[in-house]
Amino acid sequence: MRRSLLLALCLASTFAASQEGMLHAEFRREAERASDACKDFGFKTVPGCAIEVFTDTPVHIAVGSLPAQNGFGLGGALVVDKNTKNWRFAWDVDAVGSTNASWRAGGYMKIIHTPSEPVHIIMPVQAPGKNPQPTKPAKKTPINLVHPYTVFNLYAQSISLNKLYFFGLGNDSTLAGQSVFGMTQTVVGGSVIKPIYEWPAISKLNLAWLGEVNGRFVNLRGDEGQSVPSIETLYTNATAPGLSSQPGFLQLGEGFRVEPVFGDHLQLNYSGSFQQFFALSSSTNSFLRWTADLNHVFYLYGYTQSAPKNTDSNGPDECAPNQAKCPPIPHSRNLNGSIGVRFLLSESINSATSAVPFYFQQTLGGSDIDGAMALGSYQDYRFRAPNLLLLQESFEHSIWGPFGLKFMTDEGRVASRRGDLGFDHLKHSFAAGLTLRAGGFPMVSLMFAWGGPEGHHNIFNMNTSLLGGSARPPLD
Repeated sequence: MRRSLLLALCLASTFAASQEGMLHAEFRREAERASDACKDFGFKTVPGCAIEVFTDTPVHIAVGSLPAQNGFGLGGALVVDKNTKNWRFAWDVDAVGSTNASWRAGGYMKIIHTPSEPVHIIMPVQAPGKNPQPTKPAKKTPINLVHPYTVFNLYAQSISLNKLYFFGLGNDSTLAGQSVFGMTQTVVGGSVIKPIYEWPAISKLNLAWLGEVNGRFVNLRGDEGQSVPSIETLYTNATAPGLSSQPGFLQLGEGFRVEPVFGDHLQLNYSGSFQQFFALSSSTNSFLRWTADLNHVFYLYGYTQSAPKNTDSNGPDECAPNQAKCPPIPHSRNLNGSIGVRFLLSESINSATSAVPFYFQQTLGGSDIDGAMALGSYQDYRFRAPNLLLLQESFEHSIWGPFGLKFMTDEGRVASRRGDLGFDHLKHSFAAGLTLRAGGFPMVSLMFAWGGPEGHHNIFNMNTSLLGGSARPPLD
């Protein structure tokens, strides 16, 4: 009887294992890895346990800063990958919330073309001498025209923010005009990154076309529970376009990106985009916007040591494709450093009867709605207008292991009219602080900013994406 029972249990377990699905197997293996990493509590086991809990797949704890003034987000993420012969499919689902009741939730899908064999250009082989030999058979000769893979992104994301500042429009707005509002924005759409060409004269040109189609749905609300006035008590639709109503928008975008690497030290990150915002129920809010972003990075100890890997193929909750292990925490002997110079120019175009909604206008001061720091000594969202110019210079160097030192200088301004942009009357700011790039964990920065006439500002930011993960759709 006992032997029969044992035999039955063995057969049942074998059958259950054979019926185990792919996702169930991934959960089981992750549970085993987490159990091994976290079973013995101690100082030496904390890093390994944290790596499993915060970066492993298919599920992990999701962390990251929500837009400035809305706190630190904590939640969960699910990451699933599937590979076929010519395609890779990756799904990310995450949700986080903060202590001020702000939240973000979204689903993100990547479809990446991964052909099994590279594409080569067919070049005829010529015999020596002046006269070519047309009868000589052609052969495949790789000349670095092989490009990376095409990436398609599909996403649906909602974010609710309970504390955003509005100081009025233009470069001359004052602190006396400070007001607060809340916003919920849902973005549903997709984008494509189509690599085009690599130039043999440069190690990597990395030219790619960019495209996007998004539906954007915004809902604004006042907030009477803050220490500053709610936005509707100080402003009207005339002084804050889009305040009275927020139609849905169809937003299209086209552009390019080029990232050449010269030798072992210099990399250029250039991008240009042209966006069209079409209000679905009111033409008075439609507008166009073009942006040029020119970033120059000089790596002190070589590109291969300190340059981050391309993030296009990773979802926002991934630090490595195909559920591979995240990068290890840097060793204390690693030496990395870089000098950066950035020029950003963005201008909006609208008709005489339309106005750019203020919630889609880009900002300078502290951190913007997408977490980018510029003119850090000023308050968050301090200067807002349809047109923007920014110059940034930065220096970053490793100190020990994952810790680094960063110094930044910013000069910029905004303008209600394109003709008012220029290099006069620029606001300026300085910032210095510590950075933490710990393997697969989000990049953390703690900066102290000063230099502007309005005082100083402490800025703590934890990147919303794991190191190596691609960005979420922008909110402005």
